[in-house]
Amino acid sequence: MAEIDLGRAVGHEDAEALPVGWNQRDLLLYAVGIGAKANDHSLVNDDGQDVNVFKSRIGLRAAPGLPKLDPNRTVHATQTIQILKPLPAVSGPGWRMKHRIVSVSENKSGIILESEYTLVDPKGTPYAILYVRIVIFLGFSVFSLLMRFLQSGTFNLGTKATGKPFSKRIAGPPAAKPIPKDRQPDWIVKDQTTTEQAIVYRLSGDYNGLHIDPSIGKAAGFGGVILHGLSSYGFAARAVVQAVGGNDPASLTFFGVRFTSPVKPGDALETRMWEVGTGPNGATEIAFETRNVNSGKVCLSHGFAWVKKTEKSKL
Repeated sequence: MAEIDLGRAVGHEDAEALPVGWNQRDLLLYAVGIGAKANDHSLVNDDGQDVNVFKSRIGLRAAPGLPKLDPNRTVHATQTIQILKPLPAVSGPGWRMKHRIVSVSENKSGIILESEYTLVDPKGTPYAILYVRIVIFLGFSVFSLLMRFLQSGTFNLGTKATGKPFSKRIAGPPAAKPIPKDRQPDWIVKDQTTTEQAIVYRLSGDYNGLHIDPSIGKAAGFGGVILHGLSSYGFAARAVVQAVGGNDPASLTFFGVRFTSPVKPGDALETRMWEVGTGPNGATEIAFETRNVNSGKVCLSHGFAWVKKTEKSKL
């Protein structure tokens, strides 16, 4: 068994970037998977113009110094995306996703691993940067982890890799700004997932049985299937674009959340947004959270976005 040395993993970059590609059909399928409606013309009636894509397919990668990574013992904790240049509706060949590990820490929660993914075109020009944080547990199944998390609201499981506190970080996304406690939201968007939402989102490439097989969801204590976290992520992104960006996908240049509780297909969602500052290139900084109306719990917390606000964006 390879020696565990968490510090060696920080800064590790894959020798070869992952080839990626998409076409108009992929974008349209994804739009429906995140709840796009008939009047979301910029998403469902693509005319070949440049668009922003909210999705990403990220997998676990081995790195020196880390324990063996088991996807069944990990929890997707946070996700951000920053759009550097408008993305074409059809990629064509030669696009790649570069990956490096930018942060590793160990505490009573387990190992927290943060990766940076950079989408580059065939010439190597960066178009988007994503940061994905996962929590790695040793000795537990993902289902028992989820149950313990939902019961306690924390990842405090006492699981250790080396048994010593550790933290090293070389890069990361902008920190989310707190939601103002002294005023009501500037915008509220309510939306409704369908009972088929997970089936549709599955067409975008996430085939985890937890989102399709009721017996797996019941064994995990959810009473049935739960919706993909990145589908809820997309619902929130649509809400921000609709409320603040005038339904223009290109208005959204940064978007990030923390995943905090599950959503079932058919649940109603409410995204509450506050203007909290001015971002790069004249964008408006938005702090937000998305609440599952059915459960009463916040399902996406620490939401933070940069949006080019339209003049008519009012509550």
